[in-house]
Amino acid sequence: MLNAPLPMQRAMPNPHLAEYTRRMNRVLDHIDRHLDAPLDLATLASVANFSPFHFHRVFQAWLGETLGDYLRRRRLEIAASTLSTHPDEPVLNVALAVGFGSGEAFARAFKTRFGITPSDWRKQTPARWQAQLDAVRARQRDNRNPDQSDRNFDQAGTGTQEQDRASYTEMENAMNVTIQTLPPTRVAYLRHIGPYGPAIGQFWRGKFSPWVASHGLGANTTYGIGHDDPSVTSPEKCRYDAAVEVAADFVATGEVGIAELPGGRYAIAAFRGDVHTIGDAWMTLTRDWLPSSGYQFDNRPCFERYSGAPGDDRRREDFECDICIPVRPL
Repeated sequence: MLNAPLPMQRAMPNPHLAEYTRRMNRVLDHIDRHLDAPLDLATLASVANFSPFHFHRVFQAWLGETLGDYLRRRRLEIAASTLSTHPDEPVLNVALAVGFGSGEAFARAFKTRFGITPSDWRKQTPARWQAQLDAVRARQRDNRNPDQSDRNFDQAGTGTQEQDRASYTEMENAMNVTIQTLPPTRVAYLRHIGPYGPAIGQFWRGKFSPWVASHGLGANTTYGIGHDDPSVTSPEKCRYDAAVEVAADFVATGEVGIAELPGGRYAIAAFRGDVHTIGDAWMTLTRDWLPSSGYQFDNRPCFERYSGAPGDDRRREDFECDICIPVRPL
């Protein structure tokens, strides 16, 4: 049982699936909120309302890794993202914020995980983001021109880079970024664990939207919340929440969780496009808009905000949303 393929949910009877899912999601949310604190087995077992004696077995069966391995991975992945998005934050502060007792211990663990030092990781951020953006744009060109999939990105004489730059400028202008202060928002969510991309759309259409409609919440604002950086976290371990705004007296049942999107200052960009260009929009804002804006990332989740649940037409891939990035002044 302990070596069953991830995610373990698929092997469990449906009557128990929802309860296990809700409890384990609650543990993962608790871990993210307390990475700077000791996270012992007994405390996390209490959060899940499982026996401490059995909790480590349940956790490993559910996520495919031990509790200790998960905590180490999650701390290092959050640290890697923080080093990239907070270029002026001292490395020691980053280490302490994710639960390491010293800079030396953090540096050793980080190099073991990523193969380079924290400082070198930070220095390589611009090149890494450029490579990610190039990959996104290459996939877009392949989708538009399937017969030209073998063409190199920097092939001379194609005009591709110039077209991409013009496309970026057009996208940046169209998104019209504004700085707004949002209130805290109570949401109910369903969680997807696995690669981002087309699977997320299938998750919304096949599971989340029907649940929203069945509870009469179709007119409420919905949100897409990615908890992991796919350039750091393995695709099969990435977590994504599809969420809908709910009233204070709404009671979640089954695998549905309740969370609060924190309020505060956000950079908000209006996006209109499809599943192939949303990644480009995120990268454009992170790589090109943010560094020249006078703002930096704040330690709150990024999310996409939608006006109501998506429609039922499963053939459509185009949509509109607000991309919301938590920010604070430099």
